[in-house]
Amino acid sequence: MLSSKVVYILRYFDSTGLAESSRILLTAAGVEWIEEHPEWPQEKPNQPHGRMPVLIEKSTDGSPDFVICESSNIERYLARTYGFLPVDFKQAALQEQVRDLISDVNGLFTSYVYCQNANDRAMLFAKFESLLDTLIETQTALLKDNGSTGRMFGNSLSYADIVAYGFYINILINAAQFKPDIANLIKPKLTPELVKLISTVEFDPLIEKHKSKDGSLVAVVSV
Repeated sequence: MLSSKVVYILRYFDSTGLAESSRILLTAAGVEWIEEHPEWPQEKPNQPHGRMPVLIEKSTDGSPDFVICESSNIERYLARTYGFLPVDFKQAALQEQVRDLISDVNGLFTSYVYCQNANDRAMLFAKFESLLDTLIETQTALLKDNGSTGRMFGNSLSYADIVAYGFYINILINAAQFKPDIANLIKPKLTPELVKLISTVEFDPLIEKHKSKDGSLVAVVSV
């Protein structure tokens, strides 16, 4: 029986993937939440848009539960609800545009993984690397502009920090199942500022209870 203290249910596969940043946000928010791993593809028709991740916010007043899907939509809802995105629209947009760049990088890598033509795969991976370089340059500039503190905005854990960490744990560890040498290709690209961000996020007191399914990212980038 579901505990009455549970505020959220997060549905996703039993892997980091597109749900990792949402897991970190839920942990940082300090709310009670659980994770479900629906049988797939049997449960696909029962999910919004036939996709995961899915976030369910349990009702406390007898009204229907609030249910949303799409990874970045879930992240932004949680980030706004618990103060990891600024209230000011312009300041929030500065962080959200970095998240959208991450989505584009992820999209190119996904296209590469599922492409069957060798020549097209090589072209897609080259495009992935080029846009990844842009992402790294963008994040590094933000970190430098913020005083090289290990945070991209302000002096506390932000949405931009969390999604950056979620991206690198996926691309450096989880993506190895599709391209075994990917960590060796990407680690030399990481700037000292990004390595510091990874450490700052992983050891932030707000997420000390978060245990990634892929282990420590700090341990990977420190080798």
